[in-house]
Amino acid sequence: MHKQRIAIDMDEVMADSIARFQEWYGRDFALELTLEALRGKSPHEAVAPEHQPALRAYPNAEGFFRDLPVIKDSQRVIEALARKYEVFIATAAMEFPNSFLDKYRWLERHFPFLHWRNFVFCGDKSILNVDYLIDDNAYNFDGLRGEGLLFDAPHNALETRYRRVHSWQEVADILL
Repeated sequence: MHKQRIAIDMDEVMADSIARFQEWYGRDFALELTLEALRGKSPHEAVAPEHQPALRAYPNAEGFFRDLPVIKDSQRVIEALARKYEVFIATAAMEFPNSFLDKYRWLERHFPFLHWRNFVFCGDKSILNVDYLIDDNAYNFDGLRGEGLLFDAPHNALETRYRRVHSWQEVADILL
């Protein structure tokens, strides 16, 4: 009997890229980028027009993804999920080509219990044949055969079409 499959997005699900936007925005403009300002918006939409090009460029910069903080409880819950399900990490790394090596090394460092064969660097996640996709961007559920679990993040606060999870503990409560 085959195990059910789960695909898990990286940014804002496993890795806290908002923290990097906040850090670099503070460094470059001596201003704070608050979670409240990000509600329903991507980072570049939450800042002054003259700062938007810089924020759009951040994810393309070498090192942006290198040492992002790990989202609370993700390691513990994903390790438990990996005992019950086939777990794949599916990240749209093709959007930011400089991110590939940083993301791969980040996964090796923080999730050593996952095999490299279970890392999927893609563009369109509708190609995934999974029972569940845990992602912070609802558009990744378009065309998905399985169930989408929307991982809560400031930018998706206004999204109501999908089942929302607010933490990794909540994911554990649903799937374990």
